[in-house]
Amino acid sequence: MTRVVATGTFDILHPGHLWYLHESAKLGDELFVIIARDVNIRHKPRPVIPEEQRRVMVEALKPVTHAILGDLEDMFRPIREIKPDIITLGCNQLFDPETLRASLEKQGIITEIVRISQYSDSPFTSSRGIVREIVQRSHPQDRSGGNENPTRREDK
Repeated sequence: MTRVVATGTFDILHPGHLWYLHESAKLGDELFVIIARDVNIRHKPRPVIPEEQRRVMVEALKPVTHAILGDLEDMFRPIREIKPDIITLGCNQLFDPETLRASLEKQGIITEIVRISQYSDSPFTSSRGIVREIVQRSHPQDRSGGNENPTRREDK
C-alpha cells in the first residue's frame, strides 16, 4: 500500500488546493494531509480560518484519506509516524526538494519527493489572490481611483 503525504495551510479552499490533493492522491493508495498549525505559520499572514476548521474542510474532500494537524514542535513527527512512500509539494510551497530530502534523511526518513504542477484552469488558485479580488469587488471605487458611490444617482 503506497502512502502519500501532502502538506499545507489550506486557508480558504480553492481549485488549486483541490488540484494539488487530487494529483497527490493519484500517486498512491492513501493520502494523508498534514495541515499547518496556526502558530507554526511564519512565512505568510496568519490564516483567516482556524486550524481545526481547515482540517475538517480538508478531511471532507474526496481525494483525502486522512487529515491531521501538524505537530506544534516537531514538523517531522507526523512524517515519522505516517511513514510515507511519497511526499508531495505544491507548486507554490517554498520547500526546496533537495534540502527537504536531506533534512528527512537526517531524521531517518527515506521517501520520494514529488512537486505537483500548478493548476491553470482557474484564476483563483491562491488564498491571497482570492482575498484581494473580494476586497476589490467589495470596494469598486478603489479601482477607479475616485470616491464616487456607483449606486448613487443624481436627480436633475
